[in-house]
Amino acid sequence: MTVVGGSAGLLRRAWAVNRPLVLTGALMVLVLAVALTGLVVGRQSITGQPAWAKPTRFALSICLYCLTLTWLLTFVRGRERLVRTVSRVTAVALSVEMALIAGAAAAGTTSHFNFTTATATGVWMTMAVFIVAAWVMNLATAVLLLSQRVEPPAFAWGLRLGAGVSCLGMAVAFLMTLPTRAQREAAAAGHGMPVIGAHTVGHADGGPGLPVTDWSTLGGDLRIPHFVGLHALQVLPLLGILLTHRPRRASPGHRAALMWIAALSYLGLMVVLTWQALRAQPVTAPDAPTVAALLVLAATACAAAFLVLRHARATDG
Repeated sequence: MTVVGGSAGLLRRAWAVNRPLVLTGALMVLVLAVALTGLVVGRQSITGQPAWAKPTRFALSICLYCLTLTWLLTFVRGRERLVRTVSRVTAVALSVEMALIAGAAAAGTTSHFNFTTATATGVWMTMAVFIVAAWVMNLATAVLLLSQRVEPPAFAWGLRLGAGVSCLGMAVAFLMTLPTRAQREAAAAGHGMPVIGAHTVGHADGGPGLPVTDWSTLGGDLRIPHFVGLHALQVLPLLGILLTHRPRRASPGHRAALMWIAALSYLGLMVVLTWQALRAQPVTAPDAPTVAALLVLAATACAAAFLVLRHARATDG
């Protein structure tokens, strides 16, 4: 299957095989409208943020994820039953997660890491089960794409590597569920653990953060590498599409090599951001080792791309 042509056929196939994902994406648009209304008219705050800020972000993210996954699955042929399983399980898992997040916001409490009551514990544990199911379906998508013949090669690897890196990006969220040092110390002192896990490293959740994303400006924030990694699902396939046309004098093999360089560099960025967050360092104040790691990553990527392009020009001539 090629990246160009057959758009109408892809749309028909997406609706026929992946209808649950399409419907879930559409449902998230309605949830987004409700959440935005809550942002405008609501006065309640949770951990220092408007109560409906998290449902707004999650509705937008889930909508984009469902539509992207729908598109990716149209390139899988001969595995209709597996594709339907991925579609249905993902749609149910993300719908349940969104319902629980919105319900917690309406109740004026947190949905994540909350063990303060039996109800809150049940909500969080249910979310954990369903998000693991969604992660397994993401992994299954990456495996399914590996077995497909898609042309041209740069685009094919954009699909496969995008799904693979996004799977690793989703896995970063598992680090957030571990108890922090302060939580362990409180438990050792006999105060229990009403909250287990956090987005922020080195500071409690709810402090000063960046606009819109609320990423911490006081400590490390694992949501940043999680966000970057997750959106490889869109970034790398789009880059694969660009590489089908540029550079003009490069062969399909050279373009595929450039795709690999871009994907490994993107993965490297996610790793550096995870390392930075785990050292309790805010993204707005990188220290010398973080800057050095980013510079080495950029230099390595540029050097590798330069060598590929030089070889492409030499063989073309």
